[in-house]
Amino acid sequence: MFSSCTRRWLMSAAAKRTHECCCFPIKIQRASLSSSAEESTPLSQLQGCSKGKLLEWDKHRLTPDQLNFRTLASDFSKREFVPFASEWDQREYFPVEVLRKAASLGFGGLFCSQDVGGSELSRADGAVIFEALAYGDVSTTAYLSVHNMCCSIIDRYGTEDQRKLWLPQLTRMDLLASYCLTEPCSGSDAASLQTSAKQVAGSGEYILNGTKAFISGGGASDFYLVMARTGVHKTKGISCFLLEKGMRGLSFGCPENKLGWRCQPTTTVIMEDVRVPATNLVGSEGLGLSIALGALDGGRINIAACSVGGAQFCIDATQEYVQTRKQFGKALLDFQNTQFKLADMLTTVHASRLMVAHAASALDAKDPGATASVAMAKRLKDI
Repeated sequence: MFSSCTRRWLMSAAAKRTHECCCFPIKIQRASLSSSAEESTPLSQLQGCSKGKLLEWDKHRLTPDQLNFRTLASDFSKREFVPFASEWDQREYFPVEVLRKAASLGFGGLFCSQDVGGSELSRADGAVIFEALAYGDVSTTAYLSVHNMCCSIIDRYGTEDQRKLWLPQLTRMDLLASYCLTEPCSGSDAASLQTSAKQVAGSGEYILNGTKAFISGGGASDFYLVMARTGVHKTKGISCFLLEKGMRGLSFGCPENKLGWRCQPTTTVIMEDVRVPATNLVGSEGLGLSIALGALDGGRINIAACSVGGAQFCIDATQEYVQTRKQFGKALLDFQNTQFKLADMLTTVHASRLMVAHAASALDAKDPGATASVAMAKRLKDI
């Protein structure tokens, strides 16, 4: 049986057609790939209906809830991402309207509390969803994962006023968020960041100066979670601020010219005497590095899951190709060398998938070794 939390989340999915699944009705909006018209035949039941190769993986390992989440995400990805991802990348088009459709299914605040519009799912659930979405478009899904990371920070560390003010709009993706930690001279050594935040005595404001680099959503997002130095201590002198697009002194560099990953804008974020109200301080002063690194544990799981989804798509496309392409009178798949190569590819991707699942479960369980497990999962997906 589903928990009441899961039941409410699934039932809130935008609906045009209802079908029975695991003893309760789930409503899911479905359209053909070529148009927004409704399909003339009802969806098959979720349980046992998986036809795509992605959906065949891990059925024995996933919970009934996760199988349903994966089907929901996969259907959305096939309908909203797959037909358009190549064009978006070529045009450098950021599909905000499609992201908002994803949010209507609960994907805009996967880990946030329900009282602010979140889905309140686990990290293990999220990994399943991000893999299924990224199967259709890694780049767009990766931005969605960053937005979710920002929402989770505000939900966990924000005041009640901040949560109620910002999160309902963020979980609906009426407003978009970006995460700003990396700087031109501060990457892996995050504690060496130089962006400064100086409190103006008696004014209730901080003045921020500095530059953040390689920011997903730069210039397009409405909110920017910025880690800035408020003290001299290397690790305890960093605080987290929420900056709003339009604040005087906040500007953005030219979009990075990337190889792929072009449908989400990536820019520098430049702060020149940006006056930020103290009410936009997220968490207590000096807690910023802890917030940033804690958020990256979840973020690394999400981005690793995105990589697994994209890799699975490549493998499925490869398998289809080698089955139909013929040389020397037989399909490429019939050559033993091709079979060896495919076996290695499948093994590596599935190993990555299991590492991601292990790391997500460790983080959910608050295991002391979770951070190491997360780092290893992200490392393996890069191999």
